[in-house]
Amino acid sequence: MTTDSRLLYSQLPATDRLLRDSAFQPLLDAYGHTRVVNTLRAMQEAARLAIRERQALPSWCDDWAAAAADRLARGSQSALRPVFNLTGTVLHTNLGRALQAEEAVEAVARAMRSPVTLEYDAEGGERGHRDRALAELLCELTGAEDACIVNNNAAAVLLMLAALGAGKEVIVSRGELVEIGGAFRIPDVMRQAGCQLVEVGTTNRTHLRDYLDAVGEQTALLMKVHTSNYQIEGFTKAVEAAELAQASTLPVIVDLGSGSLIDLSQYGLPKEPMPQEALAAGASLVSFSGDKLPGGPQAGIIVGKKSLIAALQKHPLKRALRADKMTLAALDATLRLYLHPEKLAERLPTLRLLTRQASDINEQAQRLRPALEARYGDEFQIDVTPCLSQIGSGSLPVDRLPGAALTFTPRDGRGGRLEALAARWRRLPVPVIGRVGDGRLWLDLRCLEDEAGLMEMLLQ
Repeated sequence: MTTDSRLLYSQLPATDRLLRDSAFQPLLDAYGHTRVVNTLRAMQEAARLAIRERQALPSWCDDWAAAAADRLARGSQSALRPVFNLTGTVLHTNLGRALQAEEAVEAVARAMRSPVTLEYDAEGGERGHRDRALAELLCELTGAEDACIVNNNAAAVLLMLAALGAGKEVIVSRGELVEIGGAFRIPDVMRQAGCQLVEVGTTNRTHLRDYLDAVGEQTALLMKVHTSNYQIEGFTKAVEAAELAQASTLPVIVDLGSGSLIDLSQYGLPKEPMPQEALAAGASLVSFSGDKLPGGPQAGIIVGKKSLIAALQKHPLKRALRADKMTLAALDATLRLYLHPEKLAERLPTLRLLTRQASDINEQAQRLRPALEARYGDEFQIDVTPCLSQIGSGSLPVDRLPGAALTFTPRDGRGGRLEALAARWRRLPVPVIGRVGDGRLWLDLRCLEDEAGLMEMLLQ
């Protein structure tokens, strides 16, 4: 060890001395003795490492109390932090998909604070089934005979295949062997469920005869998968669930993915397949996500024939995949909003954001622009720019929603300034998440409802 190293080591304060410093008293009050001590020990080890590797003390050694306060504050942040979603994607998978209605938030809080009738029949005074109340509501909304709820739509697909097709063949069109986020592929799910996949048709064209020619003694199911995250155009042919149901006595199961519970075209949006339509067409079971177009919590919803739902409920996987009381509380509150369709666009955040008018978003951008020019105008040209937002999470992938964005263009033409600005905004107490493209940083305002909160962050 060199003389310089010994001198540097001697400058490291003892933990006891630091704890007696009055500057540490607020930290001890806020975080407790154990946590502050552990933080100081980690800081001392980091300082020793810097001496060994660089023969220098870290700059924060000039103020141990401030450095410890910063570390403790950062360590106390929740892993799930609120952000401003200005990406232009309404149902952003990485940012939590659907925002919950206030009714759902309140329902979850009640379920967390109190025992609830999760699996208890208050009238009969005996054990009940956790899906029962929601099943009745889903039947009312979709016309199904019964319903089953699991923790997401991938789980719903797995449960349907495992309970009804294990050890047997399931026929699917090649054009519907989709892969969704996280490399979730229909053929992989088939294998995990113990089914034998039988592909029919071609990528772009599948006919009814392709299904019927493939049916054999070992065939358990005919499956339809909605290609929600891509679209094939041109010389195409697909077989609808109604055709399959009329031509075969085998159960027809449909994975709708996003599964809107209402006809979106009445709000001027592109129409998305609805579970009630698939059931009316003869589908035996239909699955869809709760946190996409329905606007609820993450959940996999299966609706359809009572006898098949009963088979799902009895399967061992159902217990492993079941939803918890918070999910069921939020889903129940969300579904009840659909019973009052006249107020749905106002009370359901997903629908409210999807139906915002481009003119309203443009006016909002014009309101915010002057203050942002005063703060950032020396470095960036700030414009209100027309843009096209997207629904997201695989919903209506080729359709776009006209709106407006605030765009930041570096006055010196240096693209690195955009990345630096985006990174700075991501480090804010409430991160602001935009997107960089075409030489500009875009803040798409479709999902902005808290103007004051955003400006508080950006004008720091």
